[in-house]
Amino acid sequence: MNYTIRPAVEADFTAILDIIKALALFEKAPGEVTNSVEQMIAEKDYFECLVAVNDNEEIIAICLYFFAYYTWVGKSLYLDDLYVLEPYRKQGIASALLGKLFEIARNENCRRIRWQVLDWNETAIQFYKKCGATINAEWLNCDFDRSMIIRPSIKLLSDSKKHISENNR
Repeated sequence: MNYTIRPAVEADFTAILDIIKALALFEKAPGEVTNSVEQMIAEKDYFECLVAVNDNEEIIAICLYFFAYYTWVGKSLYLDDLYVLEPYRKQGIASALLGKLFEIARNENCRRIRWQVLDWNETAIQFYKKCGATINAEWLNCDFDRSMIIRPSIKLLSDSKKHISENNR
């Protein structure tokens, strides 16, 4: 099967979101996707995406990433999602997308590419190891979701108010 890798354009967002939802289903979290095409359009300056398209111009894989800064190493690239639709796996598409991502990281003078993989996704873990990645089981993910950002816990509010009032003395 032939495929082409190219940068995504806004017209691809519907298909990209469909693949993100397929990934969420694969990761046993279909209800966790709250993103929308409208939100992607409004926030398009915050991410970039490579797509693999088949001969029919259908998007069959995505590699969504953004640039980040890590205090220990500096400018980095964060790979948020790399996903190949199931009928198109084992054809080198993920490797080709990663290769293109490495090219972007080199051209942008990035010091690191970072991403996450679920601890039960043994196929992906073995793929990344085969590519030479270091899998770090020591660090845990920490998140504050939108509701927490809007309404921080009482503990956070009381600590920050205390700090503010101490600084205003």
